[in-house]
Formats: sequence, C-alpha cells, structure tokens
Amino acid sequence: MIKKYALVLFVLLTSCDLIDYHPYDGRITYKEDKDINEMNIFKIRNACQDKDTIRFIFTGDTQRWLDETNDFVKHVNQRDSIDFVIHGGDLTDFGIKKEYIWQHSILSKLKIPYVALIGNHDIIGNGELVYEDMYGPKNFSFSVGPSQYYGGGGAIRFICLNTNALEYDYSIPVPDFSFIKGVLNSTTEDDKCTIFVMHVPPGSEQFNNNVADIFQEKIREFPNPLFCLHAHDHNFAARDLFDDGIIYYCCDNIGKRTYLLFTVTPDDYSYEIVKF
Repeated sequence: MIKKYALVLFVLLTSCDLIDYHPYDGRITYKEDKDINEMNIFKIRNACQDKDTIRFIFTGDTQRWLDETNDFVKHVNQRDSIDFVIHGGDLTDFGIKKEYIWQHSILSKLKIPYVALIGNHDIIGNGELVYEDMYGPKNFSFSVGPSQYYGGGGAIRFICLNTNALEYDYSIPVPDFSFIKGVLNSTTEDDKCTIFVMHVPPGSEQFNNNVADIFQEKIREFPNPLFCLHAHDHNFAARDLFDDGIIYYCCDNIGKRTYLLFTVTPDDYSYEIVKF
C-alpha cells in the first residue's frame, strides 16, 4: 500500500510540468512580458521628443476578439506617421493569465509601442495581479513632446486611470484621488495640455458616481484639459458629460473593426474613426 501511494505521489510531482496553467496563476515567467507599459512609455518618449504634432490610436475591449485584434495590428502596421497605441482596457474576458498572454502575443507585433489600461473584466479572479505583473501600476501617467527632457514636463500629459470602482465593492478609493493629486502637483509650465484616459467613464455602472462631480472638478484643475478617452461601452460616442466643454470619447469594441485616430497639434486636435 505504501509503495502504491509513493508511486501516485511520484507521478503527480513529475507531471506538474504537463499542466499548462492554473486559472488563478498570476506568475509571469518571461521578462519580456513584464512591465510592458514602462518599457513602451520609454519608447514613446524617445519617438516623440522632437515632435510638436502627435498622432496616436485609441482602441479597447479586445477581450474575446483575437482574430479582429490580429487584423487591427496588421492594419496599423501598414500605416505611417502614427506614434503609439493606447488600449483602453478589457484585454480579457475572465482575467485569466492565458488571455493576457494571448492578447500581448498579438499586440506585441505592433511596429509602434502600445500601453494598456486595466478594464473591469481584467480584474476578475486573479486578473488584477496578472495585469500588475505584466503591465505595471493600475494608475500611470506620461508626457510626450519636445520639452520632456528639458524642464521635466512635456507638451502633452496623458493621465491613465483605473476607474473600475464596482469591481472593488467601493472598498478602496477608485478613482485614486491621491494619485491624481500627485500628478497635478508634478505638472510644470512645460505641460501644455492634458488628456485623460480610463476604462469606464462617469455615469457608468462601474464608476463611483458618488464622486463623479469631484472627479470632473479635479480634471479641470489640470493645464488645458483637451478631452477624455474611455472604452467599456463598446460603441463609439462623443459626449460632453458635464456640459463644461470637455468631451468624453468612447471607442467601439475591436469586434466592430474600428479604432479612433487622434492628431494633437500645438493649437488644436482632431480625430477620425478608422475602419479596417
């Protein structure tokens, strides 16, 4: 009997490598799949340091649409004069590590760098830990433009926020006003304008709408807030949510085979809906 149990234990131990993954395994084993946002922000800054006009793509909710995401990458790679891509979150459906890896294996084929926010689906299960291991902090900001290395700021400041309050049962501060205040305190005269990016907008069932007005008041304190970007709703929209002139742009999900292309100049900005 003892020999039988020993044999079973030996088989279990020696067959561990045969298990592809556990749904709640959050360990990222390959270095190139870690801290993706930080590495790509470095590339974005280098690429944009001498530019006064910035062109970037905004997309989101790629989750289950792997074929469409692959076609998106091929389409973008055929275009010129685009500096980077921002993914508005919901890389995954169930927050599973394998989903994250599938998505990055496709998005990493982009010829230009990309950064990704966390979506509400990305938090499910152990997904938040996987996101942090692969992409980094849930709240982050970066500046691009000709003055980023001369005076510390940049022509355009992007502030990327975790706004998925419902996934935390409002047990932690989402949005994180301490982070927002810290970014505001770090702005310099070189920060000419500000763009805010989030997964869910104020008014969404996921947003903590008890603080929606305070959130918008804080946004207006930043230098020249140009506009806000969000995903989650799966349909394009351009709305002045607070009647203050700050437009919230929502992208389609990638399954609709469109994305938003923004061009920001020293004096203005424009956008177009691109079909692929």
